[in-house]
Amino acid sequence: MTTILLGQTLAFTSDPFTTEPADAARHETHGAVAIGADGRILGVGPADDICAAHPEAARIDHGDALILPGFVDAHVHYPQTAMIASWGKRLIDWLNSYTFPEEAQFFDPAYSAEIADRYLDLALANGTTSFCTFCTIHPGSVDAIFEAAGRRNMGVWAGKTCMDRNATANLHDTVRSAYDDSAALLAKWHGVGRASYVITPRFAPTSSREQLEALGALWAAHPDCLMQTHLSEQTDEIAWVAELFPEARDYLDVYEAHGLLGTNGLYGHAIHLSARERDRLAEVGAAVTHCPTSNTFIGSGLFDMELASRMRVGLATDTGGGSSFSMLRTMAAAYEIAQLRRNALHPAQLLWLATEGSANALGSGEIGRLAPGAMADLVVLDLASTPAIAQRSARADDIWQTVFPTIMMGDDRAVARVYVAGQAVD
Repeated sequence: MTTILLGQTLAFTSDPFTTEPADAARHETHGAVAIGADGRILGVGPADDICAAHPEAARIDHGDALILPGFVDAHVHYPQTAMIASWGKRLIDWLNSYTFPEEAQFFDPAYSAEIADRYLDLALANGTTSFCTFCTIHPGSVDAIFEAAGRRNMGVWAGKTCMDRNATANLHDTVRSAYDDSAALLAKWHGVGRASYVITPRFAPTSSREQLEALGALWAAHPDCLMQTHLSEQTDEIAWVAELFPEARDYLDVYEAHGLLGTNGLYGHAIHLSARERDRLAEVGAAVTHCPTSNTFIGSGLFDMELASRMRVGLATDTGGGSSFSMLRTMAAAYEIAQLRRNALHPAQLLWLATEGSANALGSGEIGRLAPGAMADLVVLDLASTPAIAQRSARADDIWQTVFPTIMMGDDRAVARVYVAGQAVD
């Protein structure tokens, strides 16, 4: 049966980083989204037109709320859910003090399942309908997130985190187990339902040359998969990489030398890039992810959003280095960081990053879009969810001024409804 959602709609028609931002989307004050029985969008446009095209459809009226694609979080560590907002450390100390002890608990399948369910409930409550996550070295941590996402019919990217050195001993795998476990998980999950497997070396310092080479070989054998890792998050990390790999020209060169640079590569943070690294990432068509709340919380630095005019950029909470599960808060932090670099991002650019931009970074045309054929993963935003937001948006002259206060001050209270594959989330 066809269902029609009524409300305001905002559908992107072009990339607001390469065209005039205010003209990059089509806004309908009285809009509608038609959803087919298969959970895909049949049509988007003026309510009268959509209703006339589907006269027998059931209708759900969201009033003045804004219907958008569900948010897409391009870089997550779901196993860090329970330790989010841990005080007072920079990256390397933070990993040793908080992250590694927490990830060690994922040897227990029951604990993996508990945290997977908790993370998904928190993500959906904040309007996030798809994400790309690092798991732990334990294959069961991958099974847990894919199983939990499958029960909710969510589109999810995930992979076993591989690391055979420079971590606590109980989190070391080996060259062989990293390859074999990853290959087995890829065969088990990739393309099953809405699951996509991601080859996942944590970052250069925690993998030996041999492990990086093995994972590069696995990626070469499965080039349709994504490969995710971290790149140039902090300056002391970069110095550490230079010590560990003195033969490399720079941090990115470590990955390239081991077959881990390519179009389907997804490189987290990418803050302190050299000119050569920027050029090379753009040349191969790779994607980077901006994690603004993490970058400020751990003191990493200020991402340069000018990269979005040269390459695909996704937006991410980076749970739990990031300090919020909310992509609204993440958009606000992206705006604030860009302001510190004298770049005032337009609301269209922020919404694009959290939806179609992140989907593009993941190489998916099925999510992040309000367009026929896309999956009906949707978030419905109340643009007057608090008195402070309501009084500001009431003075707005256009949709961008109306939605911007929700971007800057909104939280889960602004999420009026979430749909996954056309089904409302309870």
